[in-house]
Amino acid sequence: MASSPLVLLSSPHIGLNQQLHLLRKLESCQSMKELKQFQAIVLKSKCLQTHLIISKILTFCALSPYGDISHARSLLARIENPTVSVYNSILRGIAGREEDPVANSLSLLEEMLQRGIFPDNYTFPLLIKVLADSRALAEGEAVHAHVIKMGFQFDVYVRNNFMRLYAVCGEVGSAQNLFDCFPDRDLVSWTTLISGYSKMGLLKEAVSVFLRLMDENLDVDKVTAVAVLSACAKIGDLELGKKLHGYINAKKVDLDVFAWNALVDMYAKCGDVTSAYKYFKKMPERNVVSWNSMISGFVHVGEFGKALSMFRKMQNTGIKPDIATLIGVLNSCANLGALDAGRWIHVYTIRSGFKADGSLGNALIDMYAKCGIIDQAMEVFGMMSCRDVYTYTSLIVGSAMHGQGDKALDIFSEMLRMGIKPNEVTFTGVLSACSHAGLVDIGLRHFGEMSTLYGIKPTIEHYGCVVDMFGRAGLLEKAQEFIRAMPIEPDAFIWGSLLGACKIHGEVPLGEKAMEHLLDFGPDEDGSYVLMSNIYTSANRRNDSTRVRKAMRKNRVKKTPGCSLIEIDGIVHEFRVRK
Repeated sequence: MASSPLVLLSSPHIGLNQQLHLLRKLESCQSMKELKQFQAIVLKSKCLQTHLIISKILTFCALSPYGDISHARSLLARIENPTVSVYNSILRGIAGREEDPVANSLSLLEEMLQRGIFPDNYTFPLLIKVLADSRALAEGEAVHAHVIKMGFQFDVYVRNNFMRLYAVCGEVGSAQNLFDCFPDRDLVSWTTLISGYSKMGLLKEAVSVFLRLMDENLDVDKVTAVAVLSACAKIGDLELGKKLHGYINAKKVDLDVFAWNALVDMYAKCGDVTSAYKYFKKMPERNVVSWNSMISGFVHVGEFGKALSMFRKMQNTGIKPDIATLIGVLNSCANLGALDAGRWIHVYTIRSGFKADGSLGNALIDMYAKCGIIDQAMEVFGMMSCRDVYTYTSLIVGSAMHGQGDKALDIFSEMLRMGIKPNEVTFTGVLSACSHAGLVDIGLRHFGEMSTLYGIKPTIEHYGCVVDMFGRAGLLEKAQEFIRAMPIEPDAFIWGSLLGACKIHGEVPLGEKAMEHLLDFGPDEDGSYVLMSNIYTSANRRNDSTRVRKAMRKNRVKKTPGCSLIEIDGIVHEFRVRK
């Protein structure tokens, strides 16, 4: 037996107080079982079937955590005269909980149209949000056609949602067209376009849109500030960042913690850690992202000791580090040789339940390798279930650094067997390993395969590794021939590698030629003078050695003082030779 249709009363036979009493009971429901009991009472009494009560039942089913969308749609099908607001409530519910929100949202829209219910300017934004969250571009374009037919394309709220849909689907050009076609834009329009370009990696375009906003002297909010500062941080243009910051200040934008983080991160990534720290200290509220921005900022400019200091201050505040924090700290430990601190971080990751995989595992391998504990790096590598090119590259470079060329090449072979494609840094490690192991022929084969098999164009670092490989093996003539045949101009790194080989093998005339080329890059290269002086001394040409030292003084070249690092109780102390 089919259920009778519900004809909602526009003029209820019960008073407002009675309706409010029933609604309070409805709001106290904490399960569909209770809701259905309440619904049964309403369905038995015609006078209770008001727009207000039935709408609240449907809204409970659609939006309450205890609700049931399918029950809402079943009840909706029985109502002869539902309002568009009821459909909008169910659309919101579909967006939050349905397994297939796109199909269910579109079917609800189709049902509305078939029943002659005209969508309003809230219906389409709800639907478009579902499509955008699901990256449903084709369906979005079809809905856009409906919007144009119904005349909603002039509604800025609807248009902004379409801009977001196109932007998240990678069609930022379509978002730009919508932006350009209509003059009545609001701040959401500008922010959506800026964010769209930024997320697509089109950072200059994102900033360009903001500069247009500045030309029109429009107000901005903290959401816009986050979008444009984040784009500027990725560009790394400090002067531009200062200009954008000045405009945000001029508009007296009330920054929240997210906008403050974007500001600090912008200065840090642009290399101005002094300003980053200045604004970091001014922050009224800080979270783990705030501290991470400062730690990574100090790492970015090579201030590894200050990065560790920031980490200790962070610990004193009670804020728990996340993976990004630990990676930054491990990077600092690796560059300082702070093994005790690095080991403490490793223990902390285990105790805190962080899995030493991915970027965190790679950072641990790099730290142990650079701190001289290659066996521990291998142990971390062995425990990782997810390895990528950076995992293998860190271990290859670390093994090469410790003179374990054969081990580095074995790891490289395993990497290839696993189907992981090497990158430029991988080959730097492989060529370095061949150089330290004296494997010239194997090194040359890998150098050739870079371009022929993997499509990687050799950089000056790779050419330098080959020169070093020839030099260490005593093949200085071949090193010269290789330099002459290089398709790119040799730089100081190339000639420095050759000069170093001349020092090893006591080759004075060739060393003098290399020295001449080095001086062309500038007379202040202290290492070149020192190497040449040592070459002369080893060849018992003390007068020439003295002449080189005098040239250093004449050109006011100061030898970089020797430096040693020692770690005591987790603190790295630096010692330098007195000048």
